[in-house]
Amino acid sequence: MVKTRTTIAALLIGLSVSACASSKKLDTFDLSSASPDVSSPRKQGRQILIAAPSALKALDGENIVVRSGPNSISFLKGAQWADRLPNIVQSRLVQAFESTGRLGGVGRPGEGLAIDYQVISDIRSFNINVAGANAAVVEIAIKILNDKNGTVRSSRVFRSSSPVSGEGNASYIAALDRAFDAAASDIVRWTLSVI
Repeated sequence: MVKTRTTIAALLIGLSVSACASSKKLDTFDLSSASPDVSSPRKQGRQILIAAPSALKALDGENIVVRSGPNSISFLKGAQWADRLPNIVQSRLVQAFESTGRLGGVGRPGEGLAIDYQVISDIRSFNINVAGANAAVVEIAIKILNDKNGTVRSSRVFRSSSPVSGEGNASYIAALDRAFDAAASDIVRWTLSVI
């Protein structure tokens, strides 16, 4: 009886070790920070908060979405984001706004800023479209909320696409990075013109 338990335990340990050894590591990717060209004047003392973006469940994780038709999605094999996509988008938007040097402060919730405006975003598309020509598509809806009175100052949807050049996961991510850079730069320029 004891020998049988020992044998079963040894088999289970062997199976778990071989399962770990056979599982392939995923390539992990991040987005670069946009560096928008901004000509608007400095917004003296204005402080903005970049809220965490909302997204549907398929986009609210570490999986990289591939769209093969209007109602069909899958995930890029062997690849993942370095964090949940909304966290990455939020961080890169904060960096893009900070890099302009046009604001008194840029922050996230909980950082204690006395904010004037909130930038509220909804990630609607952030995927590789393989129906037809391969292209990365990024679509983000933005609302500028006046934090003093709770009214929406303005809202707009930003959409950008970039063709995929080359093969493999790195090429797909490079296209997504270019599409996000274009959308984020437009978001920053527009926001600074609105506030």
